[in-house]
Amino acid sequence: MLNHIRAERLKWRRTFIPSLVWIAPVFTMLLCAILMGGRYFQTGAYNWWYTMLLPGALTLTCSLALHKDAKMKYRGLLALPVDPKILWAGKIIACAQWLSAALLLFLIGITAGGMLFGQTIPLLNSLAGSALIFITFLWQIPLCLFLAARLGLFAAVLLNMFGTVVGVVTFDTGGLWDYIPYTITFRLMCPVLSILPNGLPVPADSPLRSTDMILADVLVSLVWFGLLFLLTALWFHKQEAK
Repeated sequence: MLNHIRAERLKWRRTFIPSLVWIAPVFTMLLCAILMGGRYFQTGAYNWWYTMLLPGALTLTCSLALHKDAKMKYRGLLALPVDPKILWAGKIIACAQWLSAALLLFLIGITAGGMLFGQTIPLLNSLAGSALIFITFLWQIPLCLFLAARLGLFAAVLLNMFGTVVGVVTFDTGGLWDYIPYTITFRLMCPVLSILPNGLPVPADSPLRSTDMILADVLVSLVWFGLLFLLTALWFHKQEAK
């Protein structure tokens, strides 16, 4: 498996993916420093990060990671004497590594910015928030790879961003919406970072500050990731017959 992951990462050379891992977090922080000023740097940067710029960057990364193989109709991959599901898993893990690297760079930058402009989010909360963003974004990787394979880069970006907007609007609706993965990250950031998806602070007496649902929401996200991982891997395996 490690060799397949390394092979995927080698394909990223001379693509925008290695640059995007630092461009996305740096652009987010510069944007907030310019537009919102130092006082709201941390809260503003986090809000822009997980509601807009990270979903867009992750979708673009997944689409570009698939582009070369899709252009060749996966002949180079499917000709290998390896189970296609393993090759698909290698793509997903490589993209998950990209996600973890982008989140780590953002965490370093947001912590340094807090020292410079004033800390509004404690370091432990920032660590917890980044970890939860990673876990609750994992399911997007197999979905975005599949959307890019079936519909192309631009459609994948538009559909995933549309889902993100829907998640922002419906994150606290309750009921079945609690199980829609697009709503989970926004709901978890309320008790952990005390930020609403619109960038405003969560009121002190709001039930959204409760930490009771964190474990349940994490488990729901992981179930979605496992389900999408399995379904897309089975889909990719069937490409072998074409």
